[in-house]
Amino acid sequence: MAPLRLVPRRGPDEVALVHLVSSVTAPLGGDDLELRIRVGPGASLELRGVAATLALPGRHPGGSRALVQVELAEGASLEYLPEPTVITARACHEAVFRAEMAEDARLRTREILVSGRLNERSGLLSTTLDVRRNGPVIKQTSHVGTPEVDGSPAGLAGRRVLGTELLCWGEDLPGAVSEDWWSLVPLARGGSLTTAVADDAVTVERALDIARGKHPGSGDLF
Repeated sequence: MAPLRLVPRRGPDEVALVHLVSSVTAPLGGDDLELRIRVGPGASLELRGVAATLALPGRHPGGSRALVQVELAEGASLEYLPEPTVITARACHEAVFRAEMAEDARLRTREILVSGRLNERSGLLSTTLDVRRNGPVIKQTSHVGTPEVDGSPAGLAGRRVLGTELLCWGEDLPGAVSEDWWSLVPLARGGSLTTAVADDAVTVERALDIARGKHPGSGDLF
């Protein structure tokens, strides 16, 4: 239902490709959006966005919230690849991605956050990545939009765009890899997390692609 619309691609492909389309402007301040995804045993789903998401302030005080709740059954695979989210001035948005995976399920999820439009200060964003597979794989919360933190080396180091990609797919990464402004690290309970910062989304996407290519299981992705 509005503002979320799911548009499947018709065809005999083994992987179900579905596009996530926003039918109206969202999220606005006061919105509370929830998307639940269940991939059944042995099924494969690729869920992609088609346009950037603008987090905007509403007419009344209060922030917005978006929850993506995922359940992956035995042998299931999911690639969740939304387009970048832009945190506009005066917006206050919370984004949560939560997944429960079977032991042999596979997951790839990517998030790209842009601090404000061009020449615009950023609003406030809290984003949480919470994935479990017979116990916690990762639970990480990031905050964007506080100038003192965003400008520090512990935050965005003065960059405008933050990208992360979680990959629980095939073989585990043997050790950490890093280059200028991105890092790829193995997780204690399997899988890996890439983090990249840059001044634009294209550079961040390129860094995430390079890092994924260094993962042992990347050749088996859709």
